[in-house]
Amino acid sequence: MTPIKLFMLMLGCTPPGRNTEQHDIYFTAARSIKDTVQEIKEFWPEAKGKIHIDAWREVNQVEQFSVEVISKDLAGDAVAEALEARLFFINLGGYRENEFDEFHYKMLVTASDKAAAIRLAKETAFYKHTGFDGAPSHIDDKFGVDVDDIYEIQEILPDKIKENYTIRLLPAESVQQDRIHLGYFKLDEL
Repeated sequence: MTPIKLFMLMLGCTPPGRNTEQHDIYFTAARSIKDTVQEIKEFWPEAKGKIHIDAWREVNQVEQFSVEVISKDLAGDAVAEALEARLFFINLGGYRENEFDEFHYKMLVTASDKAAAIRLAKETAFYKHTGFDGAPSHIDDKFGVDVDDIYEIQEILPDKIKENYTIRLLPAESVQQDRIHLGYFKLDEL
């Protein structure tokens, strides 16, 4: 049987009353991307089913850690024995002079706490080079406005996932990058 995996999805739709496509990042755990369809629709009801995926990633490794989703029933002491590193999502925002847009860089980091995760985010080239006087780079959205508002991935998973599963980080045996799927993915064609 295929194990439960962590998925990071960039969802898109143009809700009624909006002039441009809107996006949100959604994390969940499932056996396959197809298994996420119903909960995606429930996550963004204003889309009235007219929602799609613009990017998705099965999260297997972040930095030097492998990422596992394990059942809380079976986890026992395994979670306590796992490393103290935790998995964070940070959405960086920044500007470029004379460009009518706010640019974003979405990242997953492993760190011991929120402050350490923010320090890592501020070391990225995006943070250092996207912004200027009057429009500095910043940590954006409710998942990273400031130190008080950054969340661990475990905290922003759907309730039914949090009740049954937990994320465990273990040292990776080798460094591998997860495949990022980009495009316009209709839910009914997954």
